[in-house]
Amino acid sequence: MPPPPAAIDRPRISAHAVLVGDRLTIDRTGRPDVVSTAPFCLRLHDGYVAVFRYGAIVLIGLTPDEEKAALAEFSGSASRNTVIEEERLALELRPDQDEGLSAAGLLQIKELSVAHVLVLADVLAKSVALARYERELAAVFDTIEPAATTLAVRGRIPKNRKALLQLIGAALLAQHRVSGRIAFAEKPDILWEHPELERFYARLEDEYEIIERGTLLGGKMTVIGSAAETFTDLMDTARSARLELLIVLLIVAELIIGAVTLVR
Repeated sequence: MPPPPAAIDRPRISAHAVLVGDRLTIDRTGRPDVVSTAPFCLRLHDGYVAVFRYGAIVLIGLTPDEEKAALAEFSGSASRNTVIEEERLALELRPDQDEGLSAAGLLQIKELSVAHVLVLADVLAKSVALARYERELAAVFDTIEPAATTLAVRGRIPKNRKALLQLIGAALLAQHRVSGRIAFAEKPDILWEHPELERFYARLEDEYEIIERGTLLGGKMTVIGSAAETFTDLMDTARSARLELLIVLLIVAELIIGAVTLVR
């Protein structure tokens, strides 16, 4: 008796996304197997490598050794992250099934076409980038909390001016890194040519909560920007008060010196 359809062994394909740095620039010349330029994607062995300018590399259909070699080749120009963000996903070719994630956590696709690769790479790259920005903003919030607590309890900003400036700098750096680096709400260009993959992309986008995570990050950036502006205004106010006090003291000193001179 032949095994039931669910028991048939099907070849599984590995998808691995890694955020290797802040920016990624590679030499695109002399590449005969390029299948896309935005993002840059090329055929490698029996799989694909997609490289995104914001530092993400997505490898699909490669062996572990091939992945290691590809990462070493394409991540050479990137500034290394201290913490590596990555996503792994197993694919299964099922031409007779709806495309999407199964209950077993496998991504079912009808075929490993270039269009499928570009859609999947777009979502996985956005996911690892968002994961890093989520971690960075969480660290900034952890830094802001003590300063905000001091302000709430004591009614004044912390005395450590250097630490406060570092806090403001961290807030501004987080805003700069998140805004403009990744257009999380934009769909990949390949969907213009293959509108039949809209449903496939929507399912992946929903599974990885790309829009929700990006929107939440935007809200957090607004809070961080407001906190940085508040602390900056408080520092300016404190500096102005000190200057006014210094001017008053100088005027008083001048009056005292003038009075002493007249008495003599």
